[in-house]
Amino acid sequence: MEEVDVQQLGENIVKVLKTIYDPEIPVDIYELGLIYDVFVNENYDVKILMTLTSPNCPVAETLPMEVEEKVRSIDNVKSVEIELTFEPSWTKDLMSEEAKLELGML
Repeated sequence: MEEVDVQQLGENIVKVLKTIYDPEIPVDIYELGLIYDVFVNENYDVKILMTLTSPNCPVAETLPMEVEEKVRSIDNVKSVEIELTFEPSWTKDLMSEEAKLELGML
């Protein structure tokens, strides 16, 4: 297993996050603005602060598990902790321009 620096690992994590889609919206969770922060320490422990489009989101149980499983599968990642928050609440303003374009909102 080849060593990577923390920044490179962070970029790899973002690439993986961009492969995970909200089942109700055809946009990945990163562009949708559901990922608030990704922390990687020098021991390659990862913590992801994320939200859902609403607390009653039908994927509230499965989406964080999917994020954890996919990020854990990346080479060099030692541990993954997902913290789900609803502060601040998700709004359409958190979506990237790309996501808004994809959904016809621009």
